Amino acid sequence: MRRQHISSGSPFEAQIGYSRAVVAGDWIFVSGTTGFDYATMAISDDVVEQAEQCFQNIAAALREAGASLDDVVRVNYVLPDASLFEACWPVLRRHLGRARPAAMMVSAGLLDPRMKIEVEVTALKPG
Repeated sequence: MRRQHISSGSPFEAQIGYSRAVVAGDWIFVSGTTGFDYATMAISDDVVEQAEQCFQNIAAALREAGASLDDVVRVNYVLPDASLFEACWPVLRRHLGRARPAAMMVSAGLLDPRMKIEVEVTALKPG
């Protein structure tokens, strides 16, 4: 099975040693993705804005792999503060409402205290 590695250009990928996404056959595994704008390495203080940026980053990786958010079959959400999750629901519904993937949310600390949400997805290439 051929593997393709996709990078977002985030310095975290090189520092830690991972890919934004890995394509293995028809499967696309997108790493936990936070709300950093990788072009500027800026991150909003607002959890909803971070969630939106997460999905922009994930969508870019999926596009490069030949898929879209509509192809997501599994999603995992990690938030240090579980009470902030509900505020993100409209963003999650807007981006994944058609795909309706299997989902899980956990509350756990993240690498950088500025990070308020991290999203990991698995997608199956269309067709």
